[in-house]
Amino acid sequence: MTPACKALQKMKIEYSTHEYQHDPSAKNFGLEAAEKLSLSVHEVFKTLLVTDDKNYYVAVLPVNCQLNLKKVANAFKCKKLHMADPKDAERLTGYIVGGISPFGQKKRLLTVVDLQACELEKIYVSGGKRGFDIGVAPEAMKTVLNAQFSDVVD
Repeated sequence: MTPACKALQKMKIEYSTHEYQHDPSAKNFGLEAAEKLSLSVHEVFKTLLVTDDKNYYVAVLPVNCQLNLKKVANAFKCKKLHMADPKDAERLTGYIVGGISPFGQKKRLLTVVDLQACELEKIYVSGGKRGFDIGVAPEAMKTVLNAQFSDVVD
């Protein structure tokens, strides 16, 4: 059981688990998850870390979308943000790139979820390792992470 699953269980949040055989040569982990789990790319969300070089933040968005750094900076009331270094993302979250879950991270970071999640009954995010996703109601993001919902994609 991953830290993500433990965090959801601790908060008594209902979730589903979905495993698939991860292809080590896959370049886009989110699109791979959508394809192997036979899900729409609109239902599968990726977890990205951004920084202003002082603080780190989490953005959760559909795997087929590009993060708009200006929009995410506005959501966090920052002047300017850029993508976090993958090594920093792994160190802060306790997960490896391609398996970073928004849940159960080593350090709780401010989190924004793209508004598209609100249109769905369930979204799928990494469960904390490559080849493992969890399905949760979008409200779980707010309940567990105190996440805000905002338009953060191009």
